[in-house]
Amino acid sequence: MQTQLAPEFAGTPEGQEAEAILRRCVHCGFCTATCPTYQLLGDELDGPRGRIYLIKQVLEGAPVTRATQQHLDRCLTCRNCETTCPSGVAYGHLLDIGRKVVEQRVARPPLQRALRALLREGLTSPLFAPAMRLGQAVRRWLPASLRAKVPPRRAPGAWPQTPRARRVLMLAGCVQPAMLPNVNAATARVLDAAGIQTLVAPKAGCCGAIRFHLDDQLGALAEMRANIDAWWPYVEPADGSPGVEAIVINASGCGVTVKDYGHQLRHDPAYAAKAARISALARDLSELLPDLLPAWQARLGGRLPDGVPPRLAYHPPCTLQHGQRLRGGVEAALRALGFEVSLPAESHLCCGSAGTYSVLQPALAGQLRERKLQHLHAAGQPQAIVSANIGCITHLQAGTPLPVRHWVELVDEALTRASPA
Repeated sequence: MQTQLAPEFAGTPEGQEAEAILRRCVHCGFCTATCPTYQLLGDELDGPRGRIYLIKQVLEGAPVTRATQQHLDRCLTCRNCETTCPSGVAYGHLLDIGRKVVEQRVARPPLQRALRALLREGLTSPLFAPAMRLGQAVRRWLPASLRAKVPPRRAPGAWPQTPRARRVLMLAGCVQPAMLPNVNAATARVLDAAGIQTLVAPKAGCCGAIRFHLDDQLGALAEMRANIDAWWPYVEPADGSPGVEAIVINASGCGVTVKDYGHQLRHDPAYAAKAARISALARDLSELLPDLLPAWQARLGGRLPDGVPPRLAYHPPCTLQHGQRLRGGVEAALRALGFEVSLPAESHLCCGSAGTYSVLQPALAGQLRERKLQHLHAAGQPQAIVSANIGCITHLQAGTPLPVRHWVELVDEALTRASPA
């Protein structure tokens, strides 16, 4: 794709990055075939190729309108187009640049600004946890639309206390400890069952994804730096002892962001090297499965304990299969443990959650959820649906009576019910 950037962008780091990405695009249109919003709306400007053209026009100095902003807003950032693209166009990074420029030039309607600010500040606030507990206490009286965003309260269970020679850090996250606390505790227990101790840095917080995708990229970079500072004593202990093996992340939306720290902070002389090291250490929990399976299989003794639902439908999150390019590992491991795992038709398509997208674009998110659940319900008569990201789990659960869980919770339940090895 030929480009001629406006003088204000030519020669800048973002302009150079955008130009390099744009020039890889060959207009083939393969991306439109796998774009969820294009499939729903049928509008070229609501598909990756159209959005690429819009961003190109913006960077070349064309007028920026509210319509431009709306087309970029409707993108789920699922990055399915990146998986499909034969030319390796880094669409996600280009979209980040385009959204930032458009946000600086187009004023949003007041109510939309207020909602985005509420999500940006509220979800990352220390007050989110007590607010969620209050919501759970009065959940039965909440309106249906709000009740769908407030999962029933569940006790997380015990956190293992036995010191282990092998140690990993875990990102607790900002929303997950309050909404689904059992996911982090279950992760610590299944790692302990394989002889690995899970540590949490007290001062680590939000990964930065929420602010980054809600018009506050500078705030997101500050959160990334704060996490690096919180994790660094565990990565490079002051006493010279070995650091942690990995930073384990069980929410794939956070994982894809932490793995991008090196890119986002590459021009920061104080943090570039540390950010690259953090990204290299970041692991989705599923990446540890080959190392964890033997201990789990020994504990289970070749069969699932009674009371554990064996038939599962698996929804692979976009941030796992497209953002991190991790496919097949969860299904293979669950099958090796004795679960019957089915992938639904159109398993490559987004469920509509996409972080705060289900709040900001409820109509599109609802259509995508209904489509996804139809396929999941038809996948092998499942007794439960499993996924690997809190956003997908809570979004899908709002539309089905079937339990929707993180896959690690089912593994934890099986190991807990089994006799100790």
